[in-house]
Amino acid sequence: MSTMELKKEGAVYILSLTNGAKANTFTEDIINEYNSVFDELEASQDNAALVITSTDPKFWSNGINLEWIVTKPSSYWFQFGCLLDKLYLRLALLNMPTIGCLNGHTYAGAAILAAAFDFRLMRADRGFFCYPEVDINIPFTPVMQQILKLLPDHQAVAELALTGRRIGGEEALKMKIVSAIYPEETLFPKALEMAQFLAQKNRKTYTIIKRGMRSNLVSLQQNLPGA
Repeated sequence: MSTMELKKEGAVYILSLTNGAKANTFTEDIINEYNSVFDELEASQDNAALVITSTDPKFWSNGINLEWIVTKPSSYWFQFGCLLDKLYLRLALLNMPTIGCLNGHTYAGAAILAAAFDFRLMRADRGFFCYPEVDINIPFTPVMQQILKLLPDHQAVAELALTGRRIGGEEALKMKIVSAIYPEETLFPKALEMAQFLAQKNRKTYTIIKRGMRSNLVSLQQNLPGA
């Protein structure tokens, strides 16, 4: 069963997460779906941009599906962490502008994925952003640590990561986790407007600049197992 839908509006790709009943959480199959989408996007040639949003008004994504992962042997957890690392790096280095339209709760592994976007917009009136790993005993991998460093205010990130505190849109804006916040009815139109602007940029030049600014991630990607 597909848990996401990709469509294109003009030069903007819109990936809608459609598994709200499971809070758009990650399993191996869902990571494979993301990778299939990224394969398609990377293979495209024209100037473009990507927006990832959710069809569920409550959840953007809650990260790893904990009910699913606890059914796996402990030996699998490392393997799954590697799959997540590869996913985060693919989004962070994707060869087009990327925008996270965070229209619902964004927790844990999904909040790490959100950090990999070039830009993040969040709903102003509802939804929390949270790194609860310190409270659920799941430490960040070295790759995850580097993804978090993409967020501009490192002290704010440290506070969130070390306390597990959740924040709403207004505080996320003050802490520079997101670029802007909007009411529910204007959030996606604003994300689309920003994506349409960024899609006018020369894709090759944009990608060279982005990857140059994230050269440490390029090295990490090249040295991952199975890269």
